[in-house]
Amino acid sequence: MASAQLFHPSSSSLLHHRRNPKLNHRHLLTCTASSSPASDAAATTASGGNNGATAYSPAENHRTLEKNIRDEARQRHGSADNFSARYVPFNSDLSHPPESYSLDEIVYRSRSGGLLDVQHDMEALKRFDGHYWRSLFDSRVGKTTWPYGSGVWSKKEWVLPEINDDDIVSAFEGNTNLFWAERYGKHFLGMNDLWVKHCGISHTGSFKDLGMTVLVSQVNRIRKLNNNVVVGVGCASTGDTSAALSAYCAAAGIPAIVFLPANKISMAQLVQPIANGAFVLSIDTDFDGCMKLIREVTAELPIYLANSLNSLRIEGQKTAAIEILQQFDWQVPDWVIVPGGNLGNIYAFYKGFKMCQELGLVSRIPRLVCAQSANANPLFLHYKSGFRDFQPVKAKTTFASAIQIGDPVSIDRAVFALKNSNGIVEEATEEELMDAMAQADSTGMFICPHTGVALAALIKLRRSGVIRPTDRTVVVSTAHGLKFTQAKIDYHSRKIKDMSCRFANSPVEVKADFGAVIDVLKAHLNKSSVK
Repeated sequence: MASAQLFHPSSSSLLHHRRNPKLNHRHLLTCTASSSPASDAAATTASGGNNGATAYSPAENHRTLEKNIRDEARQRHGSADNFSARYVPFNSDLSHPPESYSLDEIVYRSRSGGLLDVQHDMEALKRFDGHYWRSLFDSRVGKTTWPYGSGVWSKKEWVLPEINDDDIVSAFEGNTNLFWAERYGKHFLGMNDLWVKHCGISHTGSFKDLGMTVLVSQVNRIRKLNNNVVVGVGCASTGDTSAALSAYCAAAGIPAIVFLPANKISMAQLVQPIANGAFVLSIDTDFDGCMKLIREVTAELPIYLANSLNSLRIEGQKTAAIEILQQFDWQVPDWVIVPGGNLGNIYAFYKGFKMCQELGLVSRIPRLVCAQSANANPLFLHYKSGFRDFQPVKAKTTFASAIQIGDPVSIDRAVFALKNSNGIVEEATEEELMDAMAQADSTGMFICPHTGVALAALIKLRRSGVIRPTDRTVVVSTAHGLKFTQAKIDYHSRKIKDMSCRFANSPVEVKADFGAVIDVLKAHLNKSSVK
């Protein structure tokens, strides 16, 4: 039996597994692997000759010019038609929502003006036990089978179950490194089980890829259904969203329009949408001003809104939570700390963990922490007030530019996630986040300022005793440090006004003289040995 048949939810084999939850896990994975060309070759290699080597045959390993991995997916099966999803008003009665919409409709808010959420047919998903879902997701890791090589689309049944594989736009995003921060945890925090989920080691260098593959794939589907209804996709951005949107639209051949706040993002972030061919407008306002404009524009023109007001992105971003559980062999960490700006991501992590609990993959969810910059901290202030009467703030400049947002769209989502996970909100000053970033880099990481915010929050929670030394804790790193090299240069050059930069590591200037070099090296080595 082919792997697609074995794991397609409508197949008799799945029904057999549903009735027999004790079906051997190893047998499932073996059957799945043996059906793909790559694993067939691996099996042949393993069984051939004394040293396991077989002759390479180009004819057996090359596809014809007319064939590709999409064609192979088309031959295997169509969409997962046993499952479905729809838009409903956020936090409504899911059994009897007051209104609902097809995902093929272009709608961003409910009739009352509230947020929407993607609701999955949980009863259909519950027909299969947690063991089945764990086995299915694990079987797809590390494969090049379209579209399951993606960390997002390997959970397709939980993301966009009705989309055809042909419509998916993917760079095989996700499957990012879960890094054991051994030295940082031990040296700076006295912790033995600290992990950093490097979501920034991704196609465009940030976690935004996880959501954008879903959104652009759905737009691709909508355009195929009616090409005139959407002429392009637009977003307001502080950098990372525009980079992800531009890349995925370029891959699909869909026009991208980007509104950026002038002089408020790094050059590394600005160059990405430009290089990917987006139409970029540099606007003399902040992110909140850009967001207001793009919402007005998309209401007037057939441009699809790609900001986190659109709940499709949540569906991709939630897979990072599922991935963390996979990487821990389906054991649940005690804490997950997420930097927060527009606040969609903290809800996405909650939603991913909660789905795993509801569908029997795990028995509990971790406590969540949302970490904000003190210069853009509306959620922190709301949390301190007991979540009474939310008030937006005017965001001040912060090195964590992607979360420099004073009026977050997903405030209600974030509050819901925190209340239902016994969560906490913490903040970090500019000096605290930059010092935390420098400390982390000194132990072998190369993180962004937003991850510095999360680490600074962790430091405070450790000092207060809220997080214990042995608690398994995951810090979500949202972007790659290479996007923020200027901030690092300024810190290590001690050029930041009113900041001591106490962990700066500036180059030492020395004459081109052997004796002078030896003296400097001896002094440095003696100093290091004292530490």
